[in-house]
Amino acid sequence: MSPNYIIRPVLMGLSLCFGLAGAATAAPCGNTADGFSGWKAAFAKEAAREGVGQRGLAALADARYASRTIAADRNQKSFRYSLDKFMKVRGADTIVAQGRKRKARNAAFYAALEKRFGVQAGVLIAIHGMETGFGGFMGDSEVVSAIVTLTYDCRRSDFFRPHALGALKLVDRGAITAQTKGARHGELGHTQFLPGNALTYGVDANGDGRIDFYDLADAMASTANFLRQKGWQPGQGYREGQPNFAVIQQWNAASVYQKAIAIMAARIDGG
Repeated sequence: MSPNYIIRPVLMGLSLCFGLAGAATAAPCGNTADGFSGWKAAFAKEAAREGVGQRGLAALADARYASRTIAADRNQKSFRYSLDKFMKVRGADTIVAQGRKRKARNAAFYAALEKRFGVQAGVLIAIHGMETGFGGFMGDSEVVSAIVTLTYDCRRSDFFRPHALGALKLVDRGAITAQTKGARHGELGHTQFLPGNALTYGVDANGDGRIDFYDLADAMASTANFLRQKGWQPGQGYREGQPNFAVIQQWNAASVYQKAIAIMAARIDGG
């Protein structure tokens, strides 16, 4: 599952498009693997201008065209399901049942997160369960290759460009490597952060001096920080129509996903 965005089809009359507006020297995109190597060389110049260092640039050079990522990007059907079907397909009852146990077993941990960020445990646990089955499967695609491929692909180049730069900067910082595995769209860790968001909202919760999205404490604190920074109001509700539902909408733009998270979270929290 890919947080923070939903597919919006874009009609394109040209086979090539360009990056962010104003970037006159932006690397041209492409719709097949042909030209990927040349694009990477051009994008490396952009990345260097944006502050990516040698380790990040080396990871970019080693990135491979991710055919499975492109296939997945063209085939996200679940967001078009009804709410009932979506929740059944995604195992909502299981997430709630396991989520209640996790909250009870780690009550002090979730209470500390709520005290620090104001985000209720049920929301964090519901996201964790929805995204990776509580860390059971965090992806089998190389994050850098996936996100770089999506930036090269013409369909949503502008959306993924900051996340590609974010991934390369995370490599520079030692938070990930070129081999780090994540979801098909380059999301990483327990709650599937897109790299640009990981770079911006990451929190070192366990105090080991690095932000590791494959560490539960760091991942959950980072998720809570994302929500708080997006406007989460401590003590306010998060069901549809309540103040914090608008913040859940910023985690993932698919309405069926938003509603499912709010419903599961309320059940986990006992509401």
